[in-house]
Amino acid sequence: MRVALIHDWLTGMRGGEKVLEGVCELFPEADLFALVHQPGSVSPSIEGRGVRTSFVQRLPGSPGRFRRYLPLFPLAAESFDLSGYDLVVSSSHCVAKGILRAPKALHVCYCHTPMRYVWDEADAYLSTLPGAARLPARALGWMLRAWDRRTAGRVDLFLANSTEVAGRIRRHYDREATLVPPPVDLERFRLPDAPREGFLLVVSALVPYKRVDLAVRACAERGWPLWIAGTGPERERLERMAGPATRFLGWVAGDELAGLYRRARAFLFPGREDFGITPLEAMASGCPVVAYGAGGVLDTVVPPGGGESATGVFFWEATEAALAGAVDRLTNGEVVFDPAALRARAERFARPRFLARLRDVLTEAWRQHGGSPADLPWRPAPDAGRRTPDEPIRHAEAFP
Repeated sequence: MRVALIHDWLTGMRGGEKVLEGVCELFPEADLFALVHQPGSVSPSIEGRGVRTSFVQRLPGSPGRFRRYLPLFPLAAESFDLSGYDLVVSSSHCVAKGILRAPKALHVCYCHTPMRYVWDEADAYLSTLPGAARLPARALGWMLRAWDRRTAGRVDLFLANSTEVAGRIRRHYDREATLVPPPVDLERFRLPDAPREGFLLVVSALVPYKRVDLAVRACAERGWPLWIAGTGPERERLERMAGPATRFLGWVAGDELAGLYRRARAFLFPGREDFGITPLEAMASGCPVVAYGAGGVLDTVVPPGGGESATGVFFWEATEAALAGAVDRLTNGEVVFDPAALRARAERFARPRFLARLRDVLTEAWRQHGGSPADLPWRPAPDAGRRTPDEPIRHAEAFP
């Protein structure tokens, strides 16, 4: 049995590449395809696959400036010869889901999101372009949307990383999706062995849609200490609105970042994300979360009264006042948090659980396709975190 893995492009290790890394682990002999590959940009487990690239790799300026060839991406995805493969797993946030598989093959797509720049965030992307470029960009967006919707039928099973993304798949493709939350590496994070300090923590790229400005303004107005780990083009603007108790730490990673999570009084997550890994890193460190009540955090953060131990507090309007009110609820003792319960909640999204769930979902998909699960050529997955036999595979509802 032959398995092909398809990814849009390999130019860095982000959330999508972490998912691909897990799929590679399950299928050690699978062939890997990508529109573009920048050597040395991804983990050794991906680099070692001998990535097969499309004609975009060989165009002038590629791979460094491959995005200029966006109009050619659908053709590039369709150019891969997958006629000899029985199972195709695509990891797609752009065009990978539109590949052409053999007629009897099974195609499972882990959809990180339908193309943002032609669907939900099309207007935001257009607003960044010069006026003369907007009309042709709008026409290109229309063509890409038509292709994207039409090729959704080439996928036998969609997987989504959150209820948020499953909703987009339903809205744009008129398809249901099975929820498989992405892997979260929790090994470096642990519960604190000393009392927490008084500062609030943000860990984020400093870009507009992350809404770090809400946290900065709310803390400046109330004199609350706020520490911000991250870099980006918004830093200068945020510094101008910050109060004297706000500290900009720049890029922080590794053990230093883990230490910040252990020391902070609470973690602030003011933006809307498809999934959101940093709140789970905070919870793995016993740090409660204050989050805007939209997007992926609705799957991961448990509010008071949520049926199990609370791991955070939501605010429902994207305003400084709403964020500050949620912080007050968290810090005035109205809600009591159990660090061990926060850690346990985060571990439900740890990497072993991802691998086990993905294996289970693919096994069931292959069985329903008419194949024998014994044919699937993967490396044995760890038993930790496996579903119990009576636990159903859940679809487009809150997970877990």
